[in-house]
Amino acid sequence: MLGQLLLAASGSRVVRRAVSGFPLTRKVVDRFVAGESVEEARDTVERLRDTGLAVTVDHLGEETRDARAAAATTDAYVTLLRAIRPLELGARGEVSVKLSALGQRIDEAMALEHAREVCAAAAVAGSAVTLDMEDHTTVDSTLAVLRKLREDHPSTGVAIQAYLFRSEQDCRDLSSEGSRVRLVKGAYREPASVAHQGRTAVDKAYVRCLRVLMAGKGYPMVATHDDRMIAITELLADRFGRTIGDHEFQMLYGIRTDLQEALAGAGHAVRVYVPYGDDWYGYFMRRLAERPANVAFFLRALGGR
Repeated sequence: MLGQLLLAASGSRVVRRAVSGFPLTRKVVDRFVAGESVEEARDTVERLRDTGLAVTVDHLGEETRDARAAAATTDAYVTLLRAIRPLELGARGEVSVKLSALGQRIDEAMALEHAREVCAAAAVAGSAVTLDMEDHTTVDSTLAVLRKLREDHPSTGVAIQAYLFRSEQDCRDLSSEGSRVRLVKGAYREPASVAHQGRTAVDKAYVRCLRVLMAGKGYPMVATHDDRMIAITELLADRFGRTIGDHEFQMLYGIRTDLQEALAGAGHAVRVYVPYGDDWYGYFMRRLAERPANVAFFLRALGGR
């Protein structure tokens, strides 16, 4: 129930103004967001690299219906990729892109062209792009853009949200050789007509999708902080003859850093999802909705402890 309320609040302008204007909110946001500037993001990426972790960097931004804003977001990604290029991350550094921030709601063709610009900049840096998945109304459009991007940039990845009824089949369709798929549980408020409801149902859906990806020929990117899902991933890797290096774990910046370092120390590929920018509200609220521990952290911070 709390999670649903927080997801609803993530789309509320009234709550957004209240939360954003509260001074102590910044203290909590800093746990989940790697600053507002490119320089701060770069410093965070360098620090994570030095601890043996890979990264995927997200310039925070939600849906836009303004063509100039979409172009500005594209430019921000190109600038970011130029900034991190000297770190020589290669495949250990990539960016995550929301097509809605590139103008998907205005014109899919516009979003595609913007995404091509970002992919070209990533290629120069020896890196790649992964398309974030948003609410269920964007899935078909996002997958269509993905197919076109992969014609010139075959390493382009995509996120699939396990809680959607359609996702198991999408995973089958995307499990071909070299296909990079980030599997997440899902962080949007979706109706019961299109998505599993409740933790148990979502967990079961995640495992079904995970099995499809691990059995396939692609490159699964297992986005989870759940010890059970990590253990299941390791069991499936053994069952399907996968080895360290042909799949990876992904975790959010600021969440379970001890686990990130432990898995990397054991030889696993671990990539940290690093968001930055001043448009942090929607991302922040979804992180609170995902785990009660995050809410408890927020409340302790507001209490000055």
